[in-house]
Amino acid sequence: MKISILFPDKNTEFNKLDEVTIHDIGMDSIVTGLSGKVTEQNYIMNVMRLFSDNPDLARFRSDVFEDILKNREMRSSIVDILDKINFLREFGSFKHDHDHEPQVWDLLHRLGELEDYIKSIEALSKCLSGADIQSDGLKSLRDFVKKLYDDNGFGELKKDISELRATTQNLKSVTVGINLNERFEAEGIGIISLNNKPFTKSGIISNFIDKVSGKDNVKEGNDWNGDYRFQEFSAKSPLENRTIPVIPPLSPMALMSIKYISENDDQIRSVTSYMDDITEKMLSKTVRHLRDVLARYTNLTITDITDLMPEFIYYIRWAEYIEKLKERGFVFCKPKAQPESAKALMDSHGIFNMRLAQDSSASSADVVTNDISFDKDHTMYILTGANRGGKTTITQAVGQAFFMAQGGIYVTGTAFSYVPADGIYTHFPADEDKTLDLGRLGEECIRFKQIYDVATGGSLLLLNETFSTTSFEEGYYIAKDCCKAILKKGIRTIYNTHMHKLAMDLDEINRDCGQTCKAASLIVVSTQGRRSYEVKVSPPEGMSYAKDIAEKYGVTFDSLTR
Repeated sequence: MKISILFPDKNTEFNKLDEVTIHDIGMDSIVTGLSGKVTEQNYIMNVMRLFSDNPDLARFRSDVFEDILKNREMRSSIVDILDKINFLREFGSFKHDHDHEPQVWDLLHRLGELEDYIKSIEALSKCLSGADIQSDGLKSLRDFVKKLYDDNGFGELKKDISELRATTQNLKSVTVGINLNERFEAEGIGIISLNNKPFTKSGIISNFIDKVSGKDNVKEGNDWNGDYRFQEFSAKSPLENRTIPVIPPLSPMALMSIKYISENDDQIRSVTSYMDDITEKMLSKTVRHLRDVLARYTNLTITDITDLMPEFIYYIRWAEYIEKLKERGFVFCKPKAQPESAKALMDSHGIFNMRLAQDSSASSADVVTNDISFDKDHTMYILTGANRGGKTTITQAVGQAFFMAQGGIYVTGTAFSYVPADGIYTHFPADEDKTLDLGRLGEECIRFKQIYDVATGGSLLLLNETFSTTSFEEGYYIAKDCCKAILKKGIRTIYNTHMHKLAMDLDEINRDCGQTCKAASLIVVSTQGRRSYEVKVSPPEGMSYAKDIAEKYGVTFDSLTR
């Protein structure tokens, strides 16, 4: 079974978050900042866009992330090891076996790659065994790698390869045996020995053709008697500037064309090239067989291991990011996924918008944190407050928390428990060019209807100034009906709006929807026009916001006419 530290259950079903939603909650810019590599950015985003309300998956991921965050040395070593294995996969002969017929030297090169691969698996096993890991995901990976190493006999194979490579590294010559048929054509070839000393050039062998073709000079048997001498040779047509006939390798005609190569005769093919022509076809079948035998150790397992590399990168890039923010004083915590039956659908303490920490010069002391919860009495929040007072900021922060938590990553704040959502849906102001045909209100209505149809009681809905592009009377009428419909489905919702009357009429809205789910008023605290960016559950302050702002900026009647 293929192992994964992100998707442990292949049967899990996911909903895919819309790109607009990710942009609305401000996570697109954050994910882009995790890595300078576009491929890594895309992978991380594609993983986080897949949403499942399975609390077991969320807990599995958060446990793995915690191990990787706490073990800095382990994650650094793992990247180095997997990068080496991935290099073998992408550029080694494992990937390019189909490019050409195998030769002896391909086999020797394969041995070197296999040795490197085995060493990497061994290093990965030691790395995981030596780290303090608690998660089921990394424990399973540790057992998987150990079993892979033991079951394939990698320990013994590594020793054999090491000894063979020690021999081949000193290889200076090869003794080749050639079998001939009755027409003196080569019909078989094999390696007799690998030697650590080169053959040395001797004098010109007289009567060479007689020696190889004369009956009296044909050696009885094939035992080595030590009297063979080495002579470089090549094949060349004796008739220059004429069409060269097709000559079978080592046929009598070919042998007649063999002559001594002087050091300055660069027109004659080298022995290496000539022997390649002879041996390539005859040895390819043997080498291919040996190569395939070795491939069984790696072709499947190397894919299983290297496929883990992007999964590790996912966790590691987030760990590096969270680690840097924690070093600057920002507080993060491990999210705790709860079953659907939990009393609190979300309970957060000290939450803040991650975009406030994006600027490297931002101080944690300047960031205002908040506590906010979802339960049956607070299923929907009507969020009101001064313009630019932080309503959108806290709305995004809640979306970010779910986005991060369900990806297994630490979230902002001191504590965060939640029931995973099956999806996040946002309704933020649209761009002008998207409203030309229908008008702003028409576009808003169509978009809200589409969102409402797919959202469920397990979803998270974030509304930002929805239905505020028309007159107050029209907007209020539509918004009030939409709030009732949202409560009927029981969708966790934050609706930030300037329509204070909507928050004032919550008793009526709750009464019409029964007692299963309720909406509550959430306000941005403001004192004498000064924005605190703090939110609390409280009745709306109505026009007092406008009065405070008007007095602060001198646009009351008295200020203007004084």
